Amino acid sequence: MKPTSKKKTKPTWERGYQGHVYWLGKTKLGKVTLSGKNHYAWQAAGRGGRAEDLEAAKKAVELAIAMADKQLDLFSE
Repeated sequence: MKPTSKKKTKPTWERGYQGHVYWLGKTKLGKVTLSGKNHYAWQAAGRGGRAEDLEAAKKAVELAIAMADKQLDLFSE
């Protein structure tokens, strides 16, 4: 019998109206929206910021999510 392997789903970027959304299954992890000419605003894991190009904004979202996963809870027991 072949062992079943659980594939870990990877987050994916989906293009939307004037922006992109970062999804993990049906959970929205973050988003990047166009704010003005050649400026992008991003939001993820309770953080936000601005970037001058789309790739930098996407990287910022991915980094914020990665840091949130590694951040210890302040009030955990």
